Amino acid sequence: MSDEKKSPLVIILGPTAVGKTSLSIALASSFDGEIVSADSRLLYRGMDIGTAKPTPAEMQGIPHHLIDVADPDEIWSLAIYQQEAYNRIDGIHSRGKLPFLVGGTGQYIRSIVEGWHIPPQEPDLALRYVITSWAEEIGAGGLHKRLERIDPAAANEIDYRNLRRTVRALEVIFKTGERFSELRQKQTCRYSPLILGIDHPRESLYTRIDHRVEQMLKAGLVEEVQGLLKAGYAPDLPTLSAIGYAETIQYLQGDLSLAEAVALIKRNTRIFVRRQANWFKPDDERITWFTASPHIEDEMAAYIRRNLDGIKK
Repeated sequence: MSDEKKSPLVIILGPTAVGKTSLSIALASSFDGEIVSADSRLLYRGMDIGTAKPTPAEMQGIPHHLIDVADPDEIWSLAIYQQEAYNRIDGIHSRGKLPFLVGGTGQYIRSIVEGWHIPPQEPDLALRYVITSWAEEIGAGGLHKRLERIDPAAANEIDYRNLRRTVRALEVIFKTGERFSELRQKQTCRYSPLILGIDHPRESLYTRIDHRVEQMLKAGLVEEVQGLLKAGYAPDLPTLSAIGYAETIQYLQGDLSLAEAVALIKRNTRIFVRRQANWFKPDDERITWFTASPHIEDEMAAYIRRNLDGIKK
């Protein structure tokens, strides 16, 4: 089936703090659309401030999907996310609306754009235990270096601090004898994607990140993390290893001062932005980049209108 006969999908991507949320809401409002989140941290209930999750007021009545769909101790695999995203996107089309896939989790977005066929791989708990025990001996960074030697492509796409994903990649490699990066077979996209990227000068983006972190603290980030721990969620949960949560837990446990935790959140977010660039490359011909400016909403709206026929305004 040719792209012209496929249903449209508008994708808005870019690094953390670049302004995707407000822009996507404005564009979805203009094009009678609904938003599907492609942010792995927005899946989890109770994790609002540290993820910069949009509030109901900020959503402006635009339906949002794949936000607050799991508890922090429920781990969604990429395969689960991909299938649920397909379900939500197809549902939006069935209602005659325009779907917007919005976020900064590159793996999520590319699994949709590139139509990854993710082979079902039952967890091998015994093998996983062995690998996790190995990580306890050599550290998360050491384990990541081992993955880098075996499968550089997979290691390049996994943050060394994300122990769960590193363990999973090695588990699949040891179990199948194949590189983790090669098991995700690319097919064709189910939709006709229109990919819009938001670019922001790096130093200016860093300033936005610093401001966002300060606002999170004022909004009650520490209290949010305290509430999660009091609710019984273990501090070593993979979800609570997310930037903002891990450092705040270190502060609450007395390992860092608050000032040290805040500085570390800012630093780790900057590192994360640089890693996001591995997923969203400036020379990717599929992405049309727009530089953040007071006119960016109008420029993106005009681009969508030029490239998507039959959209109901």
